[in-house]
Amino acid sequence: MDPRNTPGYRPHRSLTNLKRIEMAGLDNADQERIEAARALLQDVSLLSHPKHSGDADTQAVS
Repeated sequence: MDPRNTPGYRPHRSLTNLKRIEMAGLDNADQERIEAARALLQDVSLLSHPKHSGDADTQAVS
């Protein structure tokens, strides 16, 4: 299976690319846009790959 077809691949790659941008040479508006995009992509990553915890509230009902 092609890894590009897995859920969350594109948001993950986008977030990785945004983290590589050198912020020092950008103006304030561009820096704010990149920070906002990073935050949104991190939220999407959390939604597409939720962490499994051992909470008792997440029990399956059969």
